Amino acid sequence: MRSTLARLLWLCSVLAAGCAPCQVPVATPGLDYLGQIRLPPNTTFEGTTAGGLSGISYDAGRDRYYVISDDRSAHGPARFYTVRLSVSDRGIDDATISAVHPLLDPSGRPYPPRPFDGAAPDPEGIAFDSGRQRLYWSSEGERITGGPHGRVLADPWVRIAGLDGSYLGEFVLPPQLAMSAQRTGPRRNKTLEGLTVTADGRSLFAAMEGPGYDDGALPDQAHGALTRITAYRLDAGGNPGAPAAQYAYPLEPATPPADTNGLTDLVALSDTSFLVIERAYGTRPTVRLFRADIGDATDVLGVPALTGHAVTPMTKTLLADLSATPGLDPLDNIEGITLGPRLPDDRQTVVLVSDDNFAPRQVTQFVVFAMPAP
Repeated sequence: MRSTLARLLWLCSVLAAGCAPCQVPVATPGLDYLGQIRLPPNTTFEGTTAGGLSGISYDAGRDRYYVISDDRSAHGPARFYTVRLSVSDRGIDDATISAVHPLLDPSGRPYPPRPFDGAAPDPEGIAFDSGRQRLYWSSEGERITGGPHGRVLADPWVRIAGLDGSYLGEFVLPPQLAMSAQRTGPRRNKTLEGLTVTADGRSLFAAMEGPGYDDGALPDQAHGALTRITAYRLDAGGNPGAPAAQYAYPLEPATPPADTNGLTDLVALSDTSFLVIERAYGTRPTVRLFRADIGDATDVLGVPALTGHAVTPMTKTLLADLSATPGLDPLDNIEGITLGPRLPDDRQTVVLVSDDNFAPRQVTQFVVFAMPAP
């Protein structure tokens, strides 16, 4: 195993044109698929369309899930839902939306339906902080230049919200995430996708879906790429602050017929280990779950461009290929992941949610796996 991991690190440190296809170790045992449940098409709740679900986080104390919609205030204000799932070793027997909360701006108002002027966020990730009883949520921002209305630039963000959606603050983003009209900084729709809080409440991690312009080309069918995961410290009072560290995460090449691949969410297993979703979206999505570890990864917070720099990325191990999981049909655009309740045999449930893109041919599904007890 040591030689395999060493080869993986060597391969993924070659950054001239992105990562070569990485030989990822496969874990044994992996995850056990338990089942899924789907919301009926065009589900509405309190005047909103319950679609575009792109992030999920479990509140064990209340046995509820906070699920964020990536709707840019077109089908209702930018918002998150409170969902109850009946999870057991049989899978998911029931899914009920119990509440919806608009995400409020710093002035205390919902975001208006103006998707392309930078005023409305593009919500993607959500993470519940049980110790402080609040939520963290991310927006991908906007990068549109030219066109009939001129340039539109809105930086991504990570904000703090109360459980009612109220605005409580905002974190400082690293300079690599500042939008630019030039071919530098983040690409459009490839910024902050995943958020997770460690179980001890000491750290928040924010993951980009794909590399920025300065970090190389997007993954394609021949090459992987490096994206960034940023760490924040929460234990110094939990106030918004500057990032503490940043790590390069190696993305797999795209799987045909998809043209590219990206990180859509992550959930912390410890201060240094995570479950990560990689999704290549095509006619049928390719969705894989990896265990990723910081290990000896280089802190790249001070590295303005990964291209041309030999850095040590995080290591990862394939746990499950949902595209090849027996019984998991249909499989749609999985974008969110969280750790659910433990089963009576002490296995840890892993709950995922799909983003239907508000499209009639797609589905909103909650999928549950079981992870072996430690």
